[in-house]
Amino acid sequence: MNGTFKSVLLSGVVGISVLIGSYNTQAAESVEVPELSGEIIRSYLLQNPEILIEMQTALQTKQAEAASANAKKVIAENQKELFNSSHDAVFGNPDGDITIVEFFDYNCGYCKRALPDMQAIMEADPNVRFIMKEFPILGPDSVRAHIVSQAFKSMMPDKYQDLHIALMETEGRSTEESAIAEAVKLGANEAELREKIKDPALSSSFQEAYQLANALNITGTPSYIIGTELVPGAIGKDGLMQIIAEERSK
Repeated sequence: MNGTFKSVLLSGVVGISVLIGSYNTQAAESVEVPELSGEIIRSYLLQNPEILIEMQTALQTKQAEAASANAKKVIAENQKELFNSSHDAVFGNPDGDITIVEFFDYNCGYCKRALPDMQAIMEADPNVRFIMKEFPILGPDSVRAHIVSQAFKSMMPDKYQDLHIALMETEGRSTEESAIAEAVKLGANEAELREKIKDPALSSSFQEAYQLANALNITGTPSYIIGTELVPGAIGKDGLMQIIAEERSK
């Protein structure tokens, strides 16, 4: 078997799509290839299984490029919702030259571990603006804790960051009751807070985050938007600082 045959396989012959479950048959039909029997293809792949790894790698690269292009498009089309939403709190320098949007859930262990990264960046770099996008996706407890957080922000916006830190540093799950307890410690009137959390507008405020996340294919937390880039996962202080530096150099 020669390199031409290998190229045929890597181009997406119809029979190969069955083996890897990923190739688009329309694309395969548009390529003129020699007729190859299923037995020939099977035999070649058994003798050269590394081709499947090459094909999977090529597919993953193509998918990543498509996802990046989609993210850039969504970010460009949703500047106001991402960077200037009335639902979101701003930490750090509100006039910073670099903005980081963080989608987070109070019950996300990775978000909790990422809190010191954000704090270290704000301390080291006075020109970074963090936008906190509440994105409760880890069950009813998360939704109710975030509703308390939103209610508290509307009542005591100057202390919202303190509540955010307190909930992120909570061991175990944050719930409505634990969030209320932390809010009261920070000076909230418990009766007023309990009345405020009944406001249906508080839970509807999360719909904007859900819609943006869906458009960006965000399925986990934390996820970041930095400049025109979607950065999924807790990549640590050094990783975030590197992207900040790259954005500044553009």
